[in-house]
Amino acid sequence: MTVPVETFFLHPDAEGTLQSQIQQMIAQGILSGRFQPGEKLPSTRKLAQRLGISRITVTLSYTELLSNDYLTSRGRSGYFVSETAPVPPVFDASPDTPDAVDWSRAIGQRFSGGQTPTKPQDWAHYRYPFIYGQADPTLFDHANWRLCAMQALGQRDFGPMTTDYFDQDDPKLIEFIVRHSLPRRGITARPEQVLITLGAQNALWLTTQVLLTQRRHAAMEEPCYHALHDILNQSRCRLPHVRVDHDGLPPDAIPPGTDVIFTTPSHQCPTTATMPMDRRRALLDRAAEMDALIVEDDYEFEMSFLKAPSPSLKSMDADGRVIYVGSFSKSLFPGLRLGYLVGSEPFIREARALRASVLRHPPGHIQRTVAYFLSLGHYDALVRKMSMTLHKRRDVMQQAIDDTGLTIAGQGVSGGSSFWMRAPASVDTTQLAHLLKAQSVLIEPGESFFSGPDRPRNFYRLAYSSIPSNRIADGVRRVANTLAHLA
Repeated sequence: MTVPVETFFLHPDAEGTLQSQIQQMIAQGILSGRFQPGEKLPSTRKLAQRLGISRITVTLSYTELLSNDYLTSRGRSGYFVSETAPVPPVFDASPDTPDAVDWSRAIGQRFSGGQTPTKPQDWAHYRYPFIYGQADPTLFDHANWRLCAMQALGQRDFGPMTTDYFDQDDPKLIEFIVRHSLPRRGITARPEQVLITLGAQNALWLTTQVLLTQRRHAAMEEPCYHALHDILNQSRCRLPHVRVDHDGLPPDAIPPGTDVIFTTPSHQCPTTATMPMDRRRALLDRAAEMDALIVEDDYEFEMSFLKAPSPSLKSMDADGRVIYVGSFSKSLFPGLRLGYLVGSEPFIREARALRASVLRHPPGHIQRTVAYFLSLGHYDALVRKMSMTLHKRRDVMQQAIDDTGLTIAGQGVSGGSSFWMRAPASVDTTQLAHLLKAQSVLIEPGESFFSGPDRPRNFYRLAYSSIPSNRIADGVRRVANTLAHLA
């Protein structure tokens, strides 16, 4: 029996090459049992005509499946499903029985239910996605990234890529960070003082676990990065909140007895305030006075298209009390999940040991690919391209906000990718976000950035990294119209 050629079609949303799509269709048909051993597949000519593609593409797909024993060839007779083709294991469906465990008692510590909001997985399908931290695929240098990934898969790098680093990192990536990335922030470090992490959030978690206990005090900004709030709460440390002003974290407001200070001086999250130089010096003096450590999350400094970024706190640190958190995920793409920690050797040694006990090290292939992407100059070219685009989008956003009369609560002086907005006091922006979502508009309510029962509900964030310039004005107008209806 021949498998009907009508069985095959190319899905419009399918990913991968045409060859891989055909291989996937046939393999899935065999594994699902729709294509039985001994059945004949359509000829390469017929299948190519059916799909409207090159015959050589079908031939290559069949050949690959032949080598994996999904198909067998019988000379001029064509291709058949192999008698020894892989088959999925057969399991008897187990009955759905309720757990006998009382999980409300069995769970010793809860990690769900924090303040970190969930974002729609299908955000890219919305017409006006004013959401923060997502990549615009039209801006990414996919061609050179692919070349770097292929280079990392080459024979020369096969050994380093597949090596178990145990608790170490890719030396090429570490070398580039030490020689090129950190000096741009005025930071001098040795390889022993750098640790690769699974993004900045993982870096913050490692830092919290190493430095804090139930008896220690951590000061955090208010408002602040919601994930950090959850991380610090999980550590069960004592947690005073310090209200930020238009210049960021005020050093004099940090309570006495604070052990660790968490701050985002270059672009305060979420207000985007930039801490002036005199306040940075005052913060270092305040930390020295209390013998406290400072954790500096230096996110988004690359997007400084209005003026040069201020020197990092770490570059001004003469005591070794600043721990620096950097990330490539914001400037490349969020799914990369690659960041780094810079600190004194005793701290990095403990953070490295903790990382090793949880995940050993980030994947070697990703590290090597990023190392090539950085060292070959693609990263700098990408940052320049993104900065130019975000600069234009910011101008369009500013004009649209001015035209509609919306209120800006904070905007970065050097650049960034978002505006911190304030609605009238009577407006709950969670409700605003719900109404806008029905209009294909996504905004980020500000409530999750605050703590306590009386946290304000009238703030929200508008980001412009993921929305084309030609849609910004219409999207902002929808925000303004809906806001006027609620106010």
